[in-house]
Amino acid sequence: MPTPIHNLTVADKTYRSRLLVGTGKYKNFQETRAAIDASGAEIVTVAIRRVNIGQNPGEPNLLDVLPTSEFTILPNTAGCYTADDAVRTLRLGRELLDGHPLCKLEVLGDSKTLFPNMPETLKAAEILVKDGFQVMVYCADDPIQAKILEDLGCVAVMPLASLIGSGMGIVNPWNLRLIIDSLKVPVLVDAGVGTASDAAIAMELGCDGVLMNTAIAHAKDPVLMASAMKKAVEAGREAFLAGRMARKYYSADPSSPTSGLIGS
Repeated sequence: MPTPIHNLTVADKTYRSRLLVGTGKYKNFQETRAAIDASGAEIVTVAIRRVNIGQNPGEPNLLDVLPTSEFTILPNTAGCYTADDAVRTLRLGRELLDGHPLCKLEVLGDSKTLFPNMPETLKAAEILVKDGFQVMVYCADDPIQAKILEDLGCVAVMPLASLIGSGMGIVNPWNLRLIIDSLKVPVLVDAGVGTASDAAIAMELGCDGVLMNTAIAHAKDPVLMASAMKKAVEAGREAFLAGRMARKYYSADPSSPTSGLIGS
């Protein structure tokens, strides 16, 4: 079991895992459940516009496989391109989840890059916070915009590492560090993770957590990759807390003692 240093607190609730996972792109619900179990994740994000959690009676319901008694369901607004659509979608999600206020806001700018539309994101965030939602928000890796979202009352800020589903990893670690250093709410990398080393790097930078979907679901063995991601997030967190050694660009430092060498 993870030690308390791996605990993540969001909106005054504490979770044992700093890895959050999505539910899309799997072969079936059974593979979804197996991968999520292997990941150790407790917060599971669901695209309200794409996955049935009760809005389509008679169709397979994801909550039968991932019940709310075992997981915190994080409804998200994937596929929304305006603030109005995002707000409407999350209000539906809250009804379906019996008033559950925690949500993930994402308002996209275009269908090619899936980059966030920040003016619409800010507009939606303000409305949702006033409406009692606990908003975790997908955003650009812009420290100014991230700070505005925190000031609006979002409970977590989730800058992209690279484009959604790209698997390109963290393309701008310096911006992430600026965001981490300037915010008090949790900062989680959202989008772009491709493999376990990307997740570890995010955690080593000081991120509070990582959210991913495609990197697990599109792996050749999703369940094994989910297990790898779990270990990577834990290792990255421990490395961050341990504090890495200083880089020495122009000199070496032997790992063994230099005094008392044979023949000296």
